[in-house]
Amino acid sequence: MSRPILKNTAVTGVTTFLSRLTGMGRDMAITAAMGVGAVSDTFFAVYAIPNFLRRLFAEGSFSQSFVPVLSEYRQTRSEAEVRELVADTAGTLGSVLLLVTILGVVAAPVIVYLFLPGFAHAGGDRMAVAVELFRWVFPYLLFISLTSLYAGVLNSYQRFALPAFTQVIQNVVMIFAAVWLAAGSAKPGLVLAIGVFISGVLQVLTLLPSVARLRLLSWPRWRPAAEGVRRIIRLMGPGIIGSSMSQVSLLLNSAIATFLAVGSISALYLADRLMEFPLGVFSIALGTVILPSLSAQHAKQAGAEFSATLDWALRITVLLVAPAMIGMMFFSGPIVSAVFGFRKVSPLGMQMASMALITYSWGVMTFSLVKVLAPGYYARQDTRTPVRAAMTALGVNMLLNLCMVVPAVKLKFGAPYLLLATTTCISSAVNATLLWRGLRRSGVYQPSKLWGSLLLRVAVGCVVMAAVLWWMSSSLEVWLAYRQLERLLRCLGGIALAALLYFLVLYALGVRRGDLRTRVAT
Repeated sequence: MSRPILKNTAVTGVTTFLSRLTGMGRDMAITAAMGVGAVSDTFFAVYAIPNFLRRLFAEGSFSQSFVPVLSEYRQTRSEAEVRELVADTAGTLGSVLLLVTILGVVAAPVIVYLFLPGFAHAGGDRMAVAVELFRWVFPYLLFISLTSLYAGVLNSYQRFALPAFTQVIQNVVMIFAAVWLAAGSAKPGLVLAIGVFISGVLQVLTLLPSVARLRLLSWPRWRPAAEGVRRIIRLMGPGIIGSSMSQVSLLLNSAIATFLAVGSISALYLADRLMEFPLGVFSIALGTVILPSLSAQHAKQAGAEFSATLDWALRITVLLVAPAMIGMMFFSGPIVSAVFGFRKVSPLGMQMASMALITYSWGVMTFSLVKVLAPGYYARQDTRTPVRAAMTALGVNMLLNLCMVVPAVKLKFGAPYLLLATTTCISSAVNATLLWRGLRRSGVYQPSKLWGSLLLRVAVGCVVMAAVLWWMSSSLEVWLAYRQLERLLRCLGGIALAALLYFLVLYALGVRRGDLRTRVAT
C-alpha cells in the first residue's frame, strides 16, 4: 500500500528539498541585501499578501478541491472529458483571477492599508513604498494559481517532480535579483518585487509542455456552468478558509506586527521560513502525494486502505518531523546565525529571529499534522468539516491575540512578536486536534496498534537529540564571533550529528528501514 506513496513522497521530497534549499538561498540573499530593518519589513510584509492568497486559493482551497474531482474523472470518464475539465477550469479560474489582479493593482492603496495598517501610522514614505511594491507582486497570484492548476493535473497522473521543481525557478530569479541587482540599487525592495512578477510567469510556462505531452492541454474556456467546474467551485467555497488557516494566522500576525518595533516583521518572517523548510520538504510533499491516492481509494470505496494510508502518513510524519522540531527548539541560535548572520544584520536582529524560531519550533509538528490530516477530508470531497475546525482555531488565534498581544503592546512587554508566534502555534494545535477527532468520530480513520511503541521510541530519540544540541549550542554571541563559513559548517555538523544519534537510537530500539514502507514498528 504505502511503498509507491513513499517513493513518490521521496521524489517529491527530494525535489522540494532542492526548492527549499534554493529558497533558503533566496532568503539569505535578500537578508544580505537589505538586512533586518524597515526596508526588509516592508518587502516581507507586502510579499506576504499575494503569498497568503496563493496558499489560500491556489495551493489550498483550489488544489484540495480540483485534484479529487480530476481523480474521479480519471476513474470514471473518458480522456476527452478529462481534457475538457482541465480547459474549463483553467479558463474559468484564469478569467476570475485576471479580474481580481486588475482590481488589486488599481485598489492597491486600500488593500495595503487593510492588510498592513501600521505602515499608514508609521510616517515617512513606508506606505507609498509598500503600495509600489504591491502593484508588482500582486499579479504573482494569477501566475502561481495557474501553475497550481497544471501542477494538480501532473500530480493526478503521478508526476510529482516537475511541479515541486517550479518553486526553484522563483528562487533562482530572486537570488539573481538580490545578489546582482538589489544589493547595489537605491530601491532594493522594488527590484525584488519585479523579480517576483517575472518568476511567476516563468513557473506557469515551465509546466505547459508536460501537460501537453499528456494530451490534456487545450485552449482555456470560460465555462463556470460546466458540471466539473461547478463541483470544484462548490468544494472551494467552504474550503477557502479551512485549507489555509495557518496562513490566515500568519497574515494577521504580520498586520499586528506593523505596529511593533522595527524588525519584528522580518524576525517573524525569517523564523517562519526556517520552520517552513522541514514543513515543505516532507509534510507538504506527503500531503500532496497522498491526496490523489486517498481520492482514488475513496472513489473505489476502499475504506480499509483509506484508513491504512492515512495512519501510515501520520506515523511517518511524527517519526520524521519530531527531530526537526527538536533541532529548531534547542539549536535556534546556531541555525539563525549560520543562515542569516550577514554584515547588514545586527546582533539584535539575529537575537529576535532566534527567539522567534524557538517560539515557532513546536508548531512545526502541528502544522505538519494539519497538512496530512486535511487530505483525509478533501479526498472525500468534504470541505465543510475542515472549515468548522479552521474557523474555531482561527477564533482561538484572534481571541488570544486580543487577550495577550494587545495588552502586551500596551504594557510595553519587551517582545510582543513572540506572543504572535505563540498564538499561531496554539491555533494550529487546535486545528490539528479537531481534524483528527473528526476523522475518528466519523469512523473514516482507525489508528493502528503501532502508535504506543512508536511514540515511546520517538520520545527517547528526541531526548537524546535535545541533550546533544543543548550541549553544542553555546550562546549566540559565541556563534556570531565565528566567520560565516565556519558558522555554517559547525551548524551543519551539529545538526548532522544530532540527527544521526536520533536515528541510531530508533534503530537500537527496533525501528528498521523497511518499517517506513509498511509500518513503523511492531
